[in-house]
Amino acid sequence: MRIAVDASGGDFAPYEIVKGVIKAAQELKDKGIEIILVGKRPVLHVQAGRHLKKLNISIAHAPQTIEFNEHPVEALRNKPKSSIAVGTMMVKEGKADAFVSAGSTGAMLCAAYLLLGKIEGIERPALASIIKLVPHAPALLLDAGANSDCRPQHLVEFARLGNIYAKNVIGIETPRIALMSVGEEETKGNKLVIETHQLLKTTPGLKFIGNVEGHDLVRHRADVIVTDGFTGNVLIKAFEGLGDSIIKIRQVSQAVNSASHLRGRALLADVGIGHMVKGMDFREVGGACLLGVKGTIIVSHGRSRAKAIKNAILMAKRTVEQRIPQLIAEEVKDNVSAVTV
Repeated sequence: MRIAVDASGGDFAPYEIVKGVIKAAQELKDKGIEIILVGKRPVLHVQAGRHLKKLNISIAHAPQTIEFNEHPVEALRNKPKSSIAVGTMMVKEGKADAFVSAGSTGAMLCAAYLLLGKIEGIERPALASIIKLVPHAPALLLDAGANSDCRPQHLVEFARLGNIYAKNVIGIETPRIALMSVGEEETKGNKLVIETHQLLKTTPGLKFIGNVEGHDLVRHRADVIVTDGFTGNVLIKAFEGLGDSIIKIRQVSQAVNSASHLRGRALLADVGIGHMVKGMDFREVGGACLLGVKGTIIVSHGRSRAKAIKNAILMAKRTVEQRIPQLIAEEVKDNVSAVTV
């Protein structure tokens, strides 16, 4: 298996990216996995040179970088040798089995759509983000930001994509599918939610349990939560912000405890929300998988440091092992055949 990693994308590239790749390579040593750093070869040789052969790390030269403030389509057109374009093309050409990037999300999505293409039968690929607000009970939220404006059939498609990913990567045998709304009743919500609810009720192959509200996310009422990309992205960023705030409060609490020579754990850990803080920390998961394109693409947070990159690489490994793009293509084909018959 070969996993390409964008060494030029992200706020802390290339140092933290290289550091994360080294950590992942150490963990995956002797498992037959090559990690390919995609970026400026001279810089990467300086930072990772002594680890290349020892840890099965290689370099693919990409002299250009797409910045976060650039228009995605224009940037891809004007910078064909950018790390995002080169890494995505490596997946397309079979030179890599997956590509991980903490660079511009817009450019990543455009590269995946334009260079890899959508799986036949998929209209809207979606970003699937794993959330772990309940101990030992991860859930999948999608779309996490790829599609701001959606129609009901798109949300049904997201439910199918999430069902496949939750089964094969998270390991949930029969995922409970829920629709994010402002009330449990099927008549609650905007037009999109109400119409989607009616479609999901009659969609075969899914265990649809109805609507859930925002507070249900910490109660583990569902394994896959479906929403439009605008709402999903707001939810994900709200969790991240809350997690960052709680982490800062814990650090202050621990400092006070230490200064006062008090015994025991920090206050917030004592009341049992340490696991929730961890679940809100994007570094623990590493990134979101773009489902519905012809290849494995992991989109990481722009603020990713080494730990997040390492975990994103491990996510890419699991996704490749489970053949997620192939399973999606097979299911879509089976659904089309069933409708035709």
